[in-house]
Amino acid sequence: MSLSVLDYAIIGSFFILTTLIGFMASRRAGKSFTEYFLAGGKMRWWMLGLSMVATTFAADTPNLVTGIVRQDGVSGNWVWWAFLLTGTLTTFVYARLWKRSEVLTDLEFYEVRYSGRPAQWLRAFRAFYLGVIFNCLVMANVILAGIKLGGILLGLEPWVVVTVAGSVTVIYTLMGGLRGVIWTDCFQFVMAMVGAVAAAWVVCGLPEIGGFNNLLQHENVQGKLSLLPDFRDINAFLPLFLIPLAVQWWSSWYPGAEPGGGGYAAQRMIGARSEKDATLATLLFQVAHYALRPWPWIIVGLASIVVFPTLQSIRDAFPQMDPQFVQDDLAYPAMLTFLPSGLMGLVIASLVAAFMSTISTHLNWGASYMAHDFYNRFFNPHASEAQLVSVGRVSTVLLMVAASFFALTLQSAMEAFNIILQIGAGTGLIYILRWFWWRINAWTEVTGMVVSLAVALFFKFGYPTLGLPVLESWQTLLISVGVTTGAWLLVTLLTPPTRPETLDSFFRKVHPDGPGWQPVRERLMAQGEKIEQGNSIATGLQAMFGSTFLVYALLFGTGYFLYGQWPAFLASVVVAAISGGWLVTLWPKLQMDS
Repeated sequence: MSLSVLDYAIIGSFFILTTLIGFMASRRAGKSFTEYFLAGGKMRWWMLGLSMVATTFAADTPNLVTGIVRQDGVSGNWVWWAFLLTGTLTTFVYARLWKRSEVLTDLEFYEVRYSGRPAQWLRAFRAFYLGVIFNCLVMANVILAGIKLGGILLGLEPWVVVTVAGSVTVIYTLMGGLRGVIWTDCFQFVMAMVGAVAAAWVVCGLPEIGGFNNLLQHENVQGKLSLLPDFRDINAFLPLFLIPLAVQWWSSWYPGAEPGGGGYAAQRMIGARSEKDATLATLLFQVAHYALRPWPWIIVGLASIVVFPTLQSIRDAFPQMDPQFVQDDLAYPAMLTFLPSGLMGLVIASLVAAFMSTISTHLNWGASYMAHDFYNRFFNPHASEAQLVSVGRVSTVLLMVAASFFALTLQSAMEAFNIILQIGAGTGLIYILRWFWWRINAWTEVTGMVVSLAVALFFKFGYPTLGLPVLESWQTLLISVGVTTGAWLLVTLLTPPTRPETLDSFFRKVHPDGPGWQPVRERLMAQGEKIEQGNSIATGLQAMFGSTFLVYALLFGTGYFLYGQWPAFLASVVVAAISGGWLVTLWPKLQMDS
């Protein structure tokens, strides 16, 4: 399709503004490692929260949601809605602990919490495993979405999409560091939301749709509208609802929804001005991520079922697309081809914004591992601040190149989503318990990583050769969680615990609550140290459940409002009001430094 001069002007203006923001941030970014990778540790909560939302508002996310809606209906989104439990747990239990830890990256945590060579090896391995391998997988999924969007909307070859959008992203990330990433994230989030809402509005007005009410009544859409799966259908209830809510949220590692916090979410929490800012930032993230953003994508996904009811209809409409890329997630960019001039430029700019916000965060986060946890820790302990920033910038470029090559091997957003879940299956409980059970040690985490990866590789490459019945993704997830959890629990109990002096130091710094640290607490009290008893876990868990009900009520209430189901809408409003009031009463009891 062809773009008008107005479209090109809007897209060009977006690129210019984004680069200018990166240039403005560059005046402070190169001063030190803390400035470049943590924005000086002085960022306000609302900027950090919007930055986290923008990062998860990736170019692949609308595609993923559209693919889910087409295959499993609106209720299929529980595969990621369930991660809200992880997010609210991080908000009210772990955010302040990360800030108290005073680490510069979440990988530095390993040598604060654990001791000896196992802790050093774990830190080095995780720096490469997460910073390079896993990070490139996530970025490749985002780049894949960019390739599909560029191919459908602009008719561009994959290498052109990667070169143009990737180059601009790398430039402003190199210049501004995390501060530049956060500033551009806030701008890009607004752009992305405006574009998503505008696209949903226009799509519903297409002659094939005839308005939103007609969309809801269409025979292709009627069976896709429910927010909950049919509990009588075990084939839908188990994988789409029960497994995500009962197992997946606490057992699997997923970027942006790591149990116990971690990754770029931890980077934002560490970069906050205070524990209060860290908590508010993650709370804003949960509300915006789950309650605010999904519905424009869902509406476009439902509309695509009317316009492109089958994959063959998409292939027929876009014969120039490589057949390997024609999956259900391609329906989102396919629907955007109906947008008028001007709005098309705005929506393309908004999708580029979503692409760039995610890639820039992952580049900066991965580069921080390479500079601080790999180069500085193991190769040049006396590196200057300028050297660390330089290593980070070189790593940024190399990560972008590696992720771009990997993107060309993927086919769909859901494929990458399942790969990521499978690789991290069974490790999530470690990241939750390591803050509250003294017995968790470095070998626990090593075992969890190795076994979960081995099980994932077995199901990907070994199991299909055995001639056994094909397993669903939720079945392999349960097996992986069971095997991995059993392995790391056994190794934890059979290996020596972390050195007492390391445990004591960690306890003094972080002040973890609960019975899991009782032996350490008693040892310090026996030495004459004054230990204050608190109820931070109990209060944090209450706030977690209160905020979970609040966000789900907002999510459901929006859906029921759009559907015109007024009794259900009013019930959602009541639940949101009660949950919000409960959260307000709990807030003063949360132990946070302002």
